[in-house]
Amino acid sequence: MPKILIVLTGSDHWTLTDGTKHPTGFWAEELLSPLQVFSDAGIDVDLASPEGKTPVVDEGSLAPDTIGEEESAKQHKALDALAGRLESTLVLADVDLDSYDAVFVPGGHGPMEDLAVSDDLGRILVTMLDGGKVVSSVCHGPAGLLPAKRADGSWLFAGRNLTAFTDAEEEQAGLADKAPWLLESRLREAGATFSSGEAWAPFVVVDDRLVTGQNPASSTEAAHKVVGLLTS
Repeated sequence: MPKILIVLTGSDHWTLTDGTKHPTGFWAEELLSPLQVFSDAGIDVDLASPEGKTPVVDEGSLAPDTIGEEESAKQHKALDALAGRLESTLVLADVDLDSYDAVFVPGGHGPMEDLAVSDDLGRILVTMLDGGKVVSSVCHGPAGLLPAKRADGSWLFAGRNLTAFTDAEEEQAGLADKAPWLLESRLREAGATFSSGEAWAPFVVVDDRLVTGQNPASSTEAAHKVVGLLTS
């Protein structure tokens, strides 16, 4: 059976333009929903993070007034069950890529702080995608695509069709005016062919072995697309 490496942010904050550290981490739905999809498909998953840090959840992703009390309780329970695995993530730099058929990067604002500048993740993505394996990411996770440079200095995703959390969604979320940079803008500037759907609605782009989702609502569909590529 295929095996997937999920790469999680190790940061618990995002440094804003005024120097304040906005509390964050990974977005619960963007980890939990894909994990369920992969589990249902019988696909094994390992979790990794920079330096093997214990990833922390963005508490905003669990807010009952945003996702409902029932869903919040459900996700809290799922995270409690996952605690042992989160506390023992693989060290990103030491991952044996021969063991995996796909890499999946969830979002939350954490990746804007660490994965966006992770040479280890960049190397992994180049090796995986150029090796014919699947690369997937959702929401702010595509910040992790930015450091993926080939030996000749070219960006791995130049000209590739993809999506991510949009500048408009960042504005609606209330952080755009304090953000040191915006993900959609940075991906466009880097050379991606960026597309997006309605704000906060599911939207997924598949470009050969590259799968990206726009926002948290896109997590489940993106995971299903990954499963489809791995089992076709």
